[in-house]
Amino acid sequence: MATEIPVYIITDPSFQRHDTGGGDHPEVPERMQVIARFLRSCSFTKAIQHYFPIPATRSQLLTFHTEDWLFRFEEAVLSGRTYIDHPDNQVGYESYEIATLSAGTGIRGVDLIEQDSQSIIFGITRPPGHHAEPNTPYGFCFFNNCVIAARYWQNGYGRKRICILDFDAHHGNGIQTAFEEDADSAYISIHEHPSFSYPGTGWPEETGIKAGKGTMLNLPLLPGAGDSEVRALFPRILDFVKKFQPDALVVGAGFDAHIDDDMSGLNFSTRIYEELGAFIAELAHTYTQDRFVSILEGGYFLESLGPCVGAYLQGIILYKNKK
Repeated sequence: MATEIPVYIITDPSFQRHDTGGGDHPEVPERMQVIARFLRSCSFTKAIQHYFPIPATRSQLLTFHTEDWLFRFEEAVLSGRTYIDHPDNQVGYESYEIATLSAGTGIRGVDLIEQDSQSIIFGITRPPGHHAEPNTPYGFCFFNNCVIAARYWQNGYGRKRICILDFDAHHGNGIQTAFEEDADSAYISIHEHPSFSYPGTGWPEETGIKAGKGTMLNLPLLPGAGDSEVRALFPRILDFVKKFQPDALVVGAGFDAHIDDDMSGLNFSTRIYEELGAFIAELAHTYTQDRFVSILEGGYFLESLGPCVGAYLQGIILYKNKK
C-alpha cells in the first residue's frame, strides 16, 4: 500500500543501552530491534522518516515528577544499583540518561506534529512510562513519557485540553495520578480488569476527583476478551471525547494485550491494532485537527510486536488516505 503521508518515527539506538539485566526480564533491547526490522519490510516503509528525540530537561521532568525522585534515580544508577525499589525496575549505569531521552520522545513528537499536523508520529522508545508515579518507579517505568508530553503540549503550545488514550494491557496508574484532579486533562484506558492484572488500578468507578471528576474513562476487560470486546468500547470512547472536546491526543500505544503475549490474559488479534489506529486517527481528525502523537508502551512477545506496531500505523494511514 503506497502512501505519500509522512510517517515520522522518533527513536534512538541509545535506547538499547538501558540494561534490564537479561535473563527473564521481558523489557529487553530486542523490542526496539524487532519493530525496526518489521518497519523496514512493511508496505509503507518509503514514507518513513526517522528523527532523534531530544532529552527532556529537568524542568520538563518536574512537570510531573519530584526533585526527590530525580535525585534518587540518578544516585541509584551512578552507585551501581541494578534495580530501584523492586526487581521489575531494572537499571544500568546509563539508565537515568536514557530515561530522560525516552521522556523526550513525546516532546519531539509534539514539536513535529505542530509543524505538520498531517504527519503520523510514533515514538519507538524504552523504558516505557505509563506506570511511573511522581516519586516512584513501577512496572519497568521511571519517567511518565505520556504525561510529560501532555504537559509540554499544554505549556509549550497552549493546547489546554489534552486527552491521553492508552490501550496497553495494563492500566496506566501514573497517568491517572497526574490527571485525576485536573479538569483540563483527560485519560481513557483500555486494559485488563484490575482484579486480574497489574497494577490493580483502573476500576470503572475511578472517574476522577475534585475538579477532575468525570475526566477519567477506565474500560477494564475481563481475561479472554478480544477484538469484539474492543470494538464494543468505541462508541463509549467517542461519546467521552465528544464531551471533553480535547485540543490534542497523546496515545499510549501498548501491544501486550495480543493473544500471543503472556503479559496479560487478553486475546487481541494483530488486526484489532489496525482498527484502533483507524479509530484513533478519526477521533483526532474530528476533534483535534489531526493533532495526535503515539508513544510506545508495552508489548513483550517479540514475534508479534513488530506486526502489531505495523498494523497500528497502517490503520492510521488507511484512515488518512480515505478522508
